[in-house]
Amino acid sequence: MFKLIKNANLYAPQSLGMNDVLLAGEKIALIDRNIEIAGFSVEAIDACGQIVTPGFIDQHVHIIGGGGQTGYASLAPDVTMSELVACGTTCVVGLLGTDGFVKELTTLYAKTKALEADGLSAYMLTSFYGLPPKTLMDSVANDLIFIDKVIGCKLAMSDDRSAFPEELEILRLINQVRLGGFTSGKGGILHIHLGALLEGISLLLNIARKYPTLISYLSPTHLIRTETLFYQAIEFACLGGMVDFSTGGTKFDAPHRCVLKALEKGVPIDRITFSSDGHGGVRRVDPDTGKTTYTPAPLHLNLQEMTLLVKEGQLPLEQALTLITTNPAHNLKLLGKGRIAPGCDADLCFLDSSLNLIGVIARGEIVMKDKQIVKKGKYEL
Repeated sequence: MFKLIKNANLYAPQSLGMNDVLLAGEKIALIDRNIEIAGFSVEAIDACGQIVTPGFIDQHVHIIGGGGQTGYASLAPDVTMSELVACGTTCVVGLLGTDGFVKELTTLYAKTKALEADGLSAYMLTSFYGLPPKTLMDSVANDLIFIDKVIGCKLAMSDDRSAFPEELEILRLINQVRLGGFTSGKGGILHIHLGALLEGISLLLNIARKYPTLISYLSPTHLIRTETLFYQAIEFACLGGMVDFSTGGTKFDAPHRCVLKALEKGVPIDRITFSSDGHGGVRRVDPDTGKTTYTPAPLHLNLQEMTLLVKEGQLPLEQALTLITTNPAHNLKLLGKGRIAPGCDADLCFLDSSLNLIGVIARGEIVMKDKQIVKKGKYEL
């Protein structure tokens, strides 16, 4: 039940230097320069000076696979526990994409519970691209209130596959998320997929200007899909909103370079998050042969882009880490996630001096050790 991590170069994500960390079950119990335990059994783990960070949070993953772009055979597959652990993701938010028909909310809920049972922290969003919203119960608010894993709602806009929501419809969804969020104590967010249509987030900017108290419920994503969308995102962040840069999928520039550009434009570092868009379906046509291939979008790019912020962008590690730890935790209103502090969840990543992932602890249990995954999902070989 108790684990004592010795000699950890701790980033919480702020740099705390060399410390010991005591874990009690699924929680962090104590942090101190030198912890000595006597009188009961403790599993000792010598970090040997490795960097120890909070477990990483990915707030946009198609955990049951994205919808098919060209028929049933193009439906993307489920995410496995090992895929998430391999990139340090200890907390994941699952959602639907274009498809709210073949890929159902009931299946998404079951997969969320399965990942939780395997040892990760998993949550989900209700609804999908379309309108009216699809829900498990009779409303978005009731999904947040009565369905344990639901922490927000999905919507799409500025995409030719979306339902082209108008401002009043968005405001009514915010109302549902807000009421469901404070009644359940979950907070609630409206997570909004952005396509490449020219209007971008103009409706969200209007809402942010007219109703500034509602901005914390808006969670737009894919905001580096186009350069025009990126500059709208800068304005949204400067109004107090949180902006999410997808590390996978379509982007006009590399995500780490977009972060550096946003910082130069005055966006606070605590207003930016990374998410992977993992296991959305990626369809490519070879221009030479005409052959079409299908692959699930990768999950590892959040960690890769975070390290590039440090190695190429010269951003301090304690700042770069916030994009995949404290910032998404704040956006999702998950109070026990994204930090290393007494009372927080025992989710930890171990990195070497080159920022390679060495080990992972999820909810107090070792799931990766010495670069080897030691705990897999139930149906993994």
